[in-house]
Amino acid sequence: MGTFFFEYKNQLLGTGICLLVLLILKYLGTKAIKKVGKISDINEVRTRLIIKYSTIGLTTFGIVALILIWGVDIKEIGLVFSSVFAVIGVALFAQWSILSNITAGVILFFSFPFKIGDKIKIMDKEIELPDEVYLIEDIRAFHIHLRRRNGELFTYPNNMMLMKAVALAQTYEDSLENSDAL
Repeated sequence: MGTFFFEYKNQLLGTGICLLVLLILKYLGTKAIKKVGKISDINEVRTRLIIKYSTIGLTTFGIVALILIWGVDIKEIGLVFSSVFAVIGVALFAQWSILSNITAGVILFFSFPFKIGDKIKIMDKEIELPDEVYLIEDIRAFHIHLRRRNGELFTYPNNMMLMKAVALAQTYEDSLENSDAL
């Protein structure tokens, strides 16, 4: 047992440092995301979802770092990763909209000017009633729940919220009233 520790002391030390750095980054990242969520008055569920995404990213980074620390042959890892990424790439190409909605959900968390309870108008000519006002009921990982005035629930993909023009309904209606007064 003593020879194991002596033989692999550099790798064990590197593993310990890597795990310590990852724990510190997770703590600081979680704290920062919670602070952004609180300052921006973002729903707690969305904040936890973003924390989950960042934890998955840090875990992936940690696994790669540990593979490098323990000196696994890069050529062998490259072969395994290229095979895995080829299969994943084909599978994800078929599901690109899911990834774009998740990515859009993360972007909306940090830069979305609207929050749950706001009334919005979506400037999309493909929507049945383009001038309708929607109440934001919930913001999920893949889509946003919008409630129409007639009570009907409408889901709208996160990636479309980034691609289409969206206006706060009160601001939009106020600007129309002010332009009518001129």
